[in-house]
Amino acid sequence: MRGKCHPLLSGGRKGEGKQKHYFSSAEMESLGSVCEALLPPLQLDTPKNNPTNKAVQFFWNASGSQFSVLDAIVEILMTRALKEAVILLRVILRMLSTRLGTLLLCGSLCLSNKWPFINNFSNISLDNREKVLQKWLKHRFLTPIRLAFIYIKVLCHYVFFSQCDDNGESLAWEAMGYKVDTDVNTSNVHKKRPLEKGMVEGIKENNKSLPECLSQKGLEVGVDTKNKILKIKCDVVIVGSGCGGGVAAAVLASSGQKVLVLEKGNYFTPSDYSSLEGPSMSELYELGGTFASWDGKMAILAGSTVGGGSAVNWAASIRTPAYVLKEWAENHKLPLFSSHEYVSAMDVVCKRIGVTDKCVEEGLQNQVLRKGCKNLGLQVDNVPRNSSEHHYCGSCNYGCRRGDKQGTEVTWLVDAVDHGAVILTGCKAERFILGKNKEGSVRRKKCLGVMANVSANNITWRLQIEAKVTVSACGALSTPPLMISSGLKNKNIGKNLHLHPVLMAWGYFPDSICDLKGKIYEGGIITSVHKVLSEDSKVKAIVETPAMGPGAFSTMFPWNSGLDFKERMLKYSRTVQLITIIRDRGCGEVRREGRVHYELDESDKENIKDGLQQALKILIAAGAVEVGTHRSDGQRIECNENNEKEVKKFVESIYATGGCMSHEEKWSIYSSAHQMGSCRMGITEKEGAVDENGHSWEAEGLFVCDASLLPTAVGVNPMITIQSTAYCIAKGIAAFLRT
Repeated sequence: MRGKCHPLLSGGRKGEGKQKHYFSSAEMESLGSVCEALLPPLQLDTPKNNPTNKAVQFFWNASGSQFSVLDAIVEILMTRALKEAVILLRVILRMLSTRLGTLLLCGSLCLSNKWPFINNFSNISLDNREKVLQKWLKHRFLTPIRLAFIYIKVLCHYVFFSQCDDNGESLAWEAMGYKVDTDVNTSNVHKKRPLEKGMVEGIKENNKSLPECLSQKGLEVGVDTKNKILKIKCDVVIVGSGCGGGVAAAVLASSGQKVLVLEKGNYFTPSDYSSLEGPSMSELYELGGTFASWDGKMAILAGSTVGGGSAVNWAASIRTPAYVLKEWAENHKLPLFSSHEYVSAMDVVCKRIGVTDKCVEEGLQNQVLRKGCKNLGLQVDNVPRNSSEHHYCGSCNYGCRRGDKQGTEVTWLVDAVDHGAVILTGCKAERFILGKNKEGSVRRKKCLGVMANVSANNITWRLQIEAKVTVSACGALSTPPLMISSGLKNKNIGKNLHLHPVLMAWGYFPDSICDLKGKIYEGGIITSVHKVLSEDSKVKAIVETPAMGPGAFSTMFPWNSGLDFKERMLKYSRTVQLITIIRDRGCGEVRREGRVHYELDESDKENIKDGLQQALKILIAAGAVEVGTHRSDGQRIECNENNEKEVKKFVESIYATGGCMSHEEKWSIYSSAHQMGSCRMGITEKEGAVDENGHSWEAEGLFVCDASLLPTAVGVNPMITIQSTAYCIAKGIAAFLRT
């Protein structure tokens, strides 16, 4: 990814080819007018002796209507957004290109005292356009308009604040105090690609070379030229290479099985990573990091590369809490989670991925969390990480360039290829191959393998992979749609989706606060955690620190006006964010690819409120001069010795708002980096999509081995839970294959 500086230069994932879709000139004019109002050019003087004068002047003069921004917005919409969202957006943009449509959507703000007396949106003054957007933002009865506004706002700001030049630099970043560390020495890190001997990269192959390469890796490959099908035989085929798939591949390959891992993402090593937000998100995340629930309420981050979420997560390696294990064992009657086998699996996992709870030096955000908790007399715990105690990387969410973080791509998958496993990248599973099982069998169907496609433009083969065992490990967002599209009917498939919903609080710490050093993007992402407890000492929420590049920061931060937003972005590098994560009782569903429906329940709202209030108290206690939330109205307050009562009242007024499609005047966008439970285990097929061994209730030989297995939300960063569960499931699959 080195050298690519615009998130959409590739038009999506490598090998897909750039799709030619364009908005009309009228739609583009309306889009540009909205983006200009969101991020307007402003003429403000800066002191001539200011060393960043050029950068700051550029920032104030910059506009969201520049062609590169608009072109990238359209590219994202046409390649990644839900069709309904694109249709809604285009209808509104077309309306804004006409006088009558503008009158209907903007009211009197489009009127003029000169002929023709009604302006279309692009001819309204910039000040009035801003007032129109403010009206849309607050109006409780214009939710479709509000949703369209949020789509444009998020994409405009994300594209502008994540773009840079060919040298990985940006004057806007300089003005904001943001700098990408391009000096990391990766020359001695994984000189030899650790998965090379088992790797087949779809993007590098063609119709002739692909079957040859697969054969050279020890797979049995047949060619059906008439139907353009490659018939591949192996013992085990695993769909997905993340926390579940990586562990399963290692365990099964080491047990003597010939394993083929299918990964729709691409393979990167530390020297490939750029740490540039735009291209990194585009290459490493599902839908380039633009995944959201159908109503726009929940922004969802999910890894989509070799290593899956383990390649891009924040390194937190927290064991499954004892009270969660007890609940799963007793309430859900799953004895695995009270067994010595599971505890032993956690030990094995933590050892293999190099977990340590020591940290030599913490970054600014974790310093703030610790200081605030100390001043309030609150407990704060170290967060174990799958990296060394000296690891000081704040951009592991873009791939760890230092090669220090131990994701599956440098641990379990290495073990797998060392035992003969093959990994095929750029390959997307289409459906499982299901046939009738023999009479008298417990399961009516039998899984014979999987049909898949390689996404590279120069490969037209479809893949028919026949295996003794098929493992779905493509995550809680993708496993259910794959199972449903294959014809499986269990009512639990796609239901019970938990997302660990997150809301954030922020505090501004000027550089003058000298005991807190650094920038928010420096240092380990999560090295400390505070647990928010109820009166009976149950965990209601946890407070941690996030990774927030300028693009992500700009999409989550509320917009009230162009001036206010630019002023806020200039404070980016010292605006500390604290996230409140809850163990959600409410749940959602995902039955079709890319379509997530989700609702919080009332207890979730209460817990997230308590967590958010605690986060604000911590920020205030640490010395923030201003604090706020990401609520749509820009909820914030200055903190000083003279307004302690007002600050206390402000904190007490915080509550968990609805999403942008609610009829509330004030709302928030939630976010999720953990998805689980959508194909949960159950002791009967009424209770779960699979049994306690991860085996489908409907199809013999089909197993699930990812976060979708988990009976409920975990309540903490789930990597250790997923890998430990996968380890136990994979051991069971190995025993199944021996029978």
